[in-house]
Amino acid sequence: MQNDKAISVLNNLIETCKDGELGFKTAAEGLTSAATKAKFLEYSRQRGEMARELQSEVRRLGGDPEKAGSISGSMHRGWLDIKSVITGKDDHAIVAEAERGEDVAKSAYESALTEALPGTAETVVRAQALKVRQAHDDVRDLRDREKVAR
Repeated sequence: MQNDKAISVLNNLIETCKDGELGFKTAAEGLTSAATKAKFLEYSRQRGEMARELQSEVRRLGGDPEKAGSISGSMHRGWLDIKSVITGKDDHAIVAEAERGEDVAKSAYESALTEALPGTAETVVRAQALKVRQAHDDVRDLRDREKVAR
């Protein structure tokens, strides 16, 4: 795989991580559950760290890393509806939207793993994909518990 293709794949993941960072932070602002809010803020920080790690890989490959999420930092790809849901202060609806956003992140990482990434880039993406799957499953479980609690 040429570095240009790898850089493109990594930059797509940077956008996905930045979207998730902002999405989780915004979602946390609307939650009433302190425990869920803390978990979402933790995921927001994690996604920021993941984006920075990917940016380092892009630079190592000689590319110019993305610095924002998709569409110049506005929430998109799966996180688009989170702002409208937050106004209702409905924890179940917020968690359900977050789970939808995580579906998109999980899919982006699965797609990236089908590419032949060079060296440490593949190692980084594999490790991050595991974190994304774990977060997705945690958010899905939270959504299911919120649904039962209603």
